[in-house]
Amino acid sequence: MDEIKDTYKTITKPSEEVLFKDKNSKFFGYAFPVVSEEEVKEHIEDLKKKHHAARHWCYAWQLGKEDFHYRANDDGEPSNSAGMPIYGQIQSFEVTNVLIVVVRYFGGTKLGVGGLINAYKIAAQMALEASKIVTRTIDLKFEIAFDYPEINKVMRVIKENDLKVIDQILELDCKIIISVRKGEAENIFEKFDSIFKVEITEVD
Repeated sequence: MDEIKDTYKTITKPSEEVLFKDKNSKFFGYAFPVVSEEEVKEHIEDLKKKHHAARHWCYAWQLGKEDFHYRANDDGEPSNSAGMPIYGQIQSFEVTNVLIVVVRYFGGTKLGVGGLINAYKIAAQMALEASKIVTRTIDLKFEIAFDYPEINKVMRVIKENDLKVIDQILELDCKIIISVRKGEAENIFEKFDSIFKVEITEVD
């Protein structure tokens, strides 16, 4: 049986500003943790205010823990000379839920497409190297429903498997919401499912 991939890598907080220079052009690199396109827009708008005299604000982002979607933007640079080299570093570092922006100030000398690809790639790489990259687990949520007399059996399974309880209502009709790492979900589901008078269902 294939091992279930239930982890992903991301960054915990914005990187420090990094700077790469080539022929008087300056490339400022930034990495941000993001979970929505709305956050992406906010960070880019903030950088446009901060670097209002810059020529280009090129970026790439990737969102998702399993089904990834991404965008790369050249912002006026020659096609595929900025956004895709930045996105290439997101792939190289295997991170997601991340935005990388590289702000360029033109230094008066054209770098050519090859020079631009190299500069945007290096600035993106530097931004990720300045970030704290962490591995997180992909978790599923389950609701366990049972009558109060079954509470000891349910709690024993929770304790033995060191499960994380997110929410609970312990009255005559009990409900507990647990979070389970994806790779262990099937095993945990079966443990609760096999207890008489206990129902378990996956919830969003």
